[in-house]
Formats: sequence, C-alpha cells, structure tokens
Amino acid sequence: MWQHLVVSMALLSATTAICHPAERERARQGASIFADLSPQELKEVKNFLFLRPDLRLSSVKEETLKKNSIFLIELHVPKKSEALRALDKGHEKPVRQARVVIQFGDQPHPNITEYIVSPLPNPTCLKPRTFKSKQSIKFESRPISLVEYKHLTKILKEVTEKAYRILIESSGFSFHNCTDRCLTFSDIAPRGLESGERRTWIMLQKFVEGYFIHPIGFEVFINHKSLDSSEWFVEKVWYNEQYFDSVEELVEKYERGAVRKVKLGEHNDEDLFSTYIPRGERNTPNNIHGPKTVLPQGPRYRVENNFVEYAGWSFAFRVRSSAGLQLFDIRFNGERIAYEISLQEALAFYAGNSPAAMQTKYIDAGWGMGTVGYELAPGIDCPEVATFIDLYHFYDTNHPIRYKNALCIFEMTTNTPLRRHYNNNFRGGYNFYAGLENTALVIRTTSTVYNYDYIWDFYFYQNGVVESRVSATGYIHSQFFTSEGVNYGNKVYSYVLGNLHTHLVNYKVDLDVAGRQNSFESLALKYENITNPWSPSHFIVQSKLHRTQHEKERHAAFPFGKTLPRYLHFYNPNQKNRWGHYKGYRIQFNSHAYSVLPKGWKEEKGITWSRYPLAVTRYRDSEMTSSSIYCQNDPWEPVVHFEDYIRNNENIVNEDLVAWVTVGFLHIPHSEDIPNTATPGNAVGFFLRPFNFFDEDPSVASKSTVIVRPHKDSFTKLNTQRWTPEVVGHCVSDKPFYYNGTYYEV
Repeated sequence: MWQHLVVSMALLSATTAICHPAERERARQGASIFADLSPQELKEVKNFLFLRPDLRLSSVKEETLKKNSIFLIELHVPKKSEALRALDKGHEKPVRQARVVIQFGDQPHPNITEYIVSPLPNPTCLKPRTFKSKQSIKFESRPISLVEYKHLTKILKEVTEKAYRILIESSGFSFHNCTDRCLTFSDIAPRGLESGERRTWIMLQKFVEGYFIHPIGFEVFINHKSLDSSEWFVEKVWYNEQYFDSVEELVEKYERGAVRKVKLGEHNDEDLFSTYIPRGERNTPNNIHGPKTVLPQGPRYRVENNFVEYAGWSFAFRVRSSAGLQLFDIRFNGERIAYEISLQEALAFYAGNSPAAMQTKYIDAGWGMGTVGYELAPGIDCPEVATFIDLYHFYDTNHPIRYKNALCIFEMTTNTPLRRHYNNNFRGGYNFYAGLENTALVIRTTSTVYNYDYIWDFYFYQNGVVESRVSATGYIHSQFFTSEGVNYGNKVYSYVLGNLHTHLVNYKVDLDVAGRQNSFESLALKYENITNPWSPSHFIVQSKLHRTQHEKERHAAFPFGKTLPRYLHFYNPNQKNRWGHYKGYRIQFNSHAYSVLPKGWKEEKGITWSRYPLAVTRYRDSEMTSSSIYCQNDPWEPVVHFEDYIRNNENIVNEDLVAWVTVGFLHIPHSEDIPNTATPGNAVGFFLRPFNFFDEDPSVASKSTVIVRPHKDSFTKLNTQRWTPEVVGHCVSDKPFYYNGTYYEV
C-alpha cells in the first residue's frame, strides 16, 4: 500500500528529531518490515495460489458454499528475533511473508487451513501455519461470508413470505414485496450452543435510518450448517414473547387467534427518533463554526510510508485485517520503549429476554474488525489538517479493497498545560510564571462492527507517555420491549429496549524497557506505626512503600474481582538512571472493566484473556495473539486459548515480557443513547508512563516553554523568555467539506 501514500514531510525542530542518527535511520528503514501488504503484493499472492492445481480454488463470489476459496490475505509478521537483528544490528531485513486463510468447502471433510506464503513480492513457497494448541480449525467456526448472507437472505424471504400477513399487521413492514416499508435483519453470534454448530438467531428490523433501534419483535432461528443451502431450515420462531417450532405453527395459531398479537402503530416518517437530523432548540449560533485544530506553520511530525516521527518519538504502524491497529518498534529519542502495542480483541456481551438478546455475545475479530474501518471525515473524525492514509484489505473478496482515508495522524493540543507554575511572592505579585502547552500526536482508526463504532487512538506525549484509548459510539444493540425488559436495560422508545452489555478490549503490550531483559513488580502502600522520634510518647502512622516482585506468570495474572495494584512497574534490572533507580515504565489503567462470564463457563473458554485486567507472560513466538477470527463462532473449543500462555507458569524475571491488558466498561443504555451512544464517558484505555526511565521530565527539551518574570524595576513591565515565535498567526482550510465513503476493488 505504501507506494500510493502521500509523504507528509514535516518541519521538524531540533527537539523533534531522534537524537541518534544511526538508530533513527535503522528505525526508518526497518519500518517496512511491519508494513501491510501492498495491493500488488496481495494480487501476487492470490495469483500464486490460483496457479496451484492442488488447491482447486474458486472465486469467493461463487454462490455455492461447496468451494475452495481464499478468505483472507494479510502480512505475516516475522519473528521478533529476526526483526530485531535488522533493526538493531543492521542485518538484512526478514523476507516478507503473507498469512493466507483458505476455506476448503469442496472436499469430503471441509476445513479451514492457514498458510504462510513467501517470499514476497514473488512467492514460490506455501507452507501450513499452525497454532500453539495444534488444534485444527473447524469449518463451522469460519467467519460468515457475503455469499452465506445471500443464502440467509433467501431463506428469510421464504420464511417471511409465509408470515407476510403477520408482519404487515404487526409492523406495517414486510421483508419481501415491499417498497418504502421494508424490513432488514441483524444476525446474532455465536452461531449455536456448542462446538460444531452453525445455528443463528436473526432479528427483523424496520429498514429505516438507524434500523438497529427498530426491532419489531420477530426473531427466527435458522440452522445453516449444511453446505447445501437447500437443506437449511428454521428451528424456532419468536414472536411477541412467544416461541414456535416453525413459521407454519406461528401462522396457523395466529390465524385462529391463539397468539398474543402486537401492533406497533403506523410508522411516522416525520419521527426523527433514530436519525442524526437536528431537532430541538439550538443553544449555539448556527452561522459560525466552532473551534478548529490548526497548524500555524505546518506540521511538526513526519509520516513516511508506515514510519512516523514526532517530538522524539518514532514508530511503525499497520492495520491487521482481523483485529486492527498495531504499532511496532516504539522509540523515544532513539531508545526502544516497546516492540509492539496492538489491539487484539474486542467483545460486547449482552443480556435480555428475547432469544437474540440472550444469545448476543459479539467477539469482534470474527467480524474482520480491522477491515471495517471506513473513510474518516475531515473536521469530525479527524481534524481537517490531519494526514489521511488509505488502507487495503483482502478479506472475503477476489481483489484488494481500497479503504480511502481510513487512518489519520495529527498533532493536537489538549488545551491543558503539560505543566505550569505560578510562583507567588505573597506580596500581590509573583516571582515567575512558567508553563508548557500540552500537545500530542494521535494515530487513529475506527471499526464500525455493524451497530457500534469504535474509535481507536494512540496518543504520544512530549514527556515520554503513551496513551491507548478506545471510544465507543454508534447505535446501541436493542430488542423489542417486553414485560420483563426493564430487568435487562431501559426502555428508549415506545417498543424498544436498550439491552445492558459489557464492552471489553484486549491489548498486547510487548514492553522492551531499556532492552529485552525486563522484570515486573507491583507497588502498593502499607501503613506503618512508629514511635515519634522527636516526641517518644507519641506515635506516627504513615504510608510506606511496599514492593512485590512477581517471579512467575501465574503470580503476574491479576483476576477480575481482586484489587489490582495501583503501580504496575516494568523495569530493566540491568539498567539504572542517573539516580540509581532501575529504568522502568508503568501501566496505568483508565477502565471500569469486569468479567463477563463465570470462569470456565462454556463460551468463556474462548475469551480467557477476559479473566484478567493484566496478565504478564514471557515472550514466545507461538503466543503472538490472544484471540483469533474463529473464536466468535466457536468459543467452546477455541484454536487460541489464552489461558495456555500462563498455564506453564514460566519465569518472568529478567526476561522478555509481554503485558496483556484488558480494559472496558458496563453500558446500561438509557434514553440519552438515542440516537447514538456519545463518546464522553465511554472512553477507556491505559497509559504507559515512564517511571525513573529518564533522569528528568524529557519534555524540558520542548522549545514551546514560556517563562515570564516581572521586571526588576516595574511590575508593569515583563521579562518574557520564549523559544518559539511570539505571534502564532492562524490558518484554517478553505476547502469545503467533502466526504465520499466508498471502498472498492483495486
């Protein structure tokens, strides 16, 4: 993809450049190790595979499910040791490889097989890829495809045609034979109740703007395990709190008056309930714009393909098709802080009393969470002055798909000083005032996983702090309101229940603090009661620092329900700062997460990472991810079982360590979630903060500092020290708003 990117060449100040030219150049040159596959590379891999007669590949768009087809092609990240030899020692870069997922449906025992294809760009080798568990991938665990959706739509038309009168009388809408009063559907996962099944609850909704919050109280349970769609059948129907074994049974009982009927009333097109159209009293002028982010003298960061530099920071990035944004080789002033910080998985587990609601346990990598990052709108999703970058994915397609402007990078001000001090002279004046504006670089993508929109951010601050943040917005997942609905959420419309649910997000944080040999400790406070040394007849009670060294993986896995230590400290026991402290970084949580299922419950087996807000493991090439794209439809027997990573209880003292971080929040939808969930209060994440890593706050290098001292002869005169231009100036883009929103084959 990188051949097609616009390079943002920044106006870098001395503080922005990496201090060590050799390390900077290796980081810049090495970033391509982690670059996503270009459209040409994706096409070359596809062509190579189609030329192999033993695979018998067909187009992914062929309507039969009994076919062998490529489902996914993406970069296969090399082993860490191979990448570091190139990054740190100047060795030749590892061969570029592709990870390929092929669905073999045209054979006696259908299965999913993953392959590593190499070398790129001219592949000649194909070898199977296995998971740590050595477990085969069941065909039923595959993510759903567009072709399978076509067949589900077909059977839904057959079902709803039989129930046409019921749908019209109940909602005024129909699934077939409709014009402006059409129904659509949302499908629920996991697809069944145990491994090997493929049975899906589908809920019908009015096909209007914001259809996610227009359920009509009609849900269908379809068995679609067979690869012959003519063998698919309906197992259950749910209508207005009543279960039926078939649509025929529902129709027969409905016609003889043996069913409790529901009538939603005439649909009002003027009701703006689920739309973004403004309504109500406006409290701000609508003839002028609000504040904007501007770059008075141009950008202070540099983007070169997938390599980014800013204020001493440098990193490489990619967007994995399955799980999304990944950062690699994160350095500050040329010194590596972390090898990888990446999104691993996101889930939303619901509760309710309709069958679809109680079955909804979304595990989003199974929906191609990285591929559903669509175009970002300038001035809304990102500042107009941001650098926008196109992304390319090969996921359930025959050709690479271009997602225009799907990632953005920008510098922003937080409008809170990074630090400041007013030094009072207690005589009506001051000795000095000093302050430093707080700016940060942001790299952002989004994932619109059907109803929900996740905004994925990494912030890089001038003082060596990295923040990871996810903000949730989009439409709530809702069900038809029933008599028991208030036990599972809040009524948000005349017939709509906003279902309670918990969001959890898992990250991989491969810290390399001052080198790969790291240890982990937690710091807490304990009270001590001591004799007052200057008044022996009295006692002093005060806090004392208490350190706990965590020597084994099991000891460093902190389960939900137990108090998480406030200071989680990763340090290099072989490197000290000027003051004799081990150089370290700590993880600080901004989260309200809790577990979503009891330990060992059937679906919980696929998300064992969700047991822990933090688990620390020793780095293994066989433990690259905490989840997989297959977990959504087979959480009962997952091919990636995170608990195995800590079960062997390896030593984690003076080793290469990985922190697996889980953040999240409980969401009980309420009327203010209409039309959409808003981001304030719905953002969680974590910080990586230096802890004795530097000798002092590294932001002292910033030339944006301002110091003001009163003149020695007059308080009306000022002595101002600054290292940037006194007059900022201003600039706002004169380009009118433009948004396209399409993504297409290339």
